[in-house]
Amino acid sequence: MSPRLSFSLFWFFYFAGLGIHFPYFSLYLHENAGLSGTEAGIVLSTWALVGMIAQPLWGQLADRTGHRSVILALLTLVSAVGFCAPALVQGFAALTLVTAILAIFGTSVLPVSFSISFAAFRDDGPHAFGLARVWGTVSFLILVVGFPRILHYYQAAAGLTAAPGGPSEPGLGIMFPLTALCVLSAGVVGFFLPRTGAVAWRAQQGEWRHLTRHAPMWRLVIFTLLAYRFIQGPMALFPLYVRSLGGTIDTVGNLWIVMLLLEVPLVLLTGTGVRRIGARGLLGVALLAGGVRWTICGMTTDPRLVYPVQILHGVTVAGLMLGAPLYLDAVIPERLRSTGQTLHTMISVGIGGIVSTTGAGWLIDHFGPSAPYLVGGIGAFTLGALAWVILPPPTRLELPVATASLDGDR
Repeated sequence: MSPRLSFSLFWFFYFAGLGIHFPYFSLYLHENAGLSGTEAGIVLSTWALVGMIAQPLWGQLADRTGHRSVILALLTLVSAVGFCAPALVQGFAALTLVTAILAIFGTSVLPVSFSISFAAFRDDGPHAFGLARVWGTVSFLILVVGFPRILHYYQAAAGLTAAPGGPSEPGLGIMFPLTALCVLSAGVVGFFLPRTGAVAWRAQQGEWRHLTRHAPMWRLVIFTLLAYRFIQGPMALFPLYVRSLGGTIDTVGNLWIVMLLLEVPLVLLTGTGVRRIGARGLLGVALLAGGVRWTICGMTTDPRLVYPVQILHGVTVAGLMLGAPLYLDAVIPERLRSTGQTLHTMISVGIGGIVSTTGAGWLIDHFGPSAPYLVGGIGAFTLGALAWVILPPPTRLELPVATASLDGDR
C-alpha cells in the first residue's frame, strides 16, 4: 500500500469517528447525561488534562524506538475500545473517569500521526500532505451530516421518542459504538503506514532536552496555547449554543456543512498556502477568522447572521490545526518529530483546552450561551493580529550529526 493511500485511509476512518463524536458529545453530556454546563466543560477538559501527562510519554517512546507507525496503530486500536465506554456509565464522576482513561491513548493519535506523515512525505513535494490529509476532512463532513439521519432512523426503529423534560434525542448514545467502529478501522490501517526511512529515525537518550532551549518552538507553544484558550471552549460547546437559538441536532449537522465548505479546498491547498504566506501566516489568518466568527456569535442571536459566518470555521481549522504542526515541524529536529509534536500538543492544546472548555461552561452557566463567544472572539482576533510579532520566521534546531540513528544503519 502506498504512503499516500495508507495515510488517506487512516485519516478517512479516524476523522469519520471524530465527525460523529466531536460535534455531538457535549450535547450528549448536557441533555442525555444531565450534566450542567460547568460539569460538561470539566468532562471535556479531562481529555486535555490527561493528555498533558500521556502525550509526551508516547511521543518519546515513538522517537526512541523508531516504531512510530506501530505505536500509532496500537494507540488508535485501544482508543476505539475507549470510545464505547461513555455509553456504559452514568453520572458526572463516571463520565469523567472513562474520558480520562480514553485520553491516555486517544490524545496522542493526531500528533503522532502528523509526525509520521511529515517524515513520510518529506521528499514528495509541498502538496503531498494536503492531498492525503484532505480525506479526513471529507469523511468528517460525511459523518457529521450523515449521523443525524442515522440517529433518526435508529430511534424510529427502536421506538425512541423525545419525552417532555427529557433529551431531544433519546438515542444519541448510539454515537459511541459507531465512533468506535470508525476508529477501529483506522487502527487496522495504521499497521500499513510506512515504517522505514525517515519514519524510523531514532532519537538518542536525552536529546529531547534540546527542545527546552529552542525559542521558536516555545513562542509557538505560547501562541497556540492562547489560541486554544479563545477557540476551543466555544467550539466544544457549540451544540449548546445552537440549541439556545432554537436549533436541533439536524441544525448542528447542517451547520457543519457550512463550516466545512472552505476547509476541504484549504486543506487540499495546504502546500500552496505555506509557500505563499508561510506557516505563521496560516496561523495569523486562522485566528483573525476565528475572532470574527466568534465575536459575531457573541454579539447577536440572529440566525441570519450567525449561520452564514460559520463558513469561517474552515479558515480557522486549516490555519490552526495544520499551520501549528507545520511550523513546529520546520523548527524541531527531524528525529524528535513525535516528541516535539506531542510536547506542543500537551502544553498548548492541553492547558489552553482545559482553561477554555471549563471557562466556557462556567460562562454559559453564569452569563448565558453567548458569553464564551464574545470573550473568545475578541481574544482570538487580537492574538491573530499579533501573530507576525510573536512568531519568528521558522528556524530548524540542528543536532549533532554524530548522534543520528537510522534503522537502516544498523
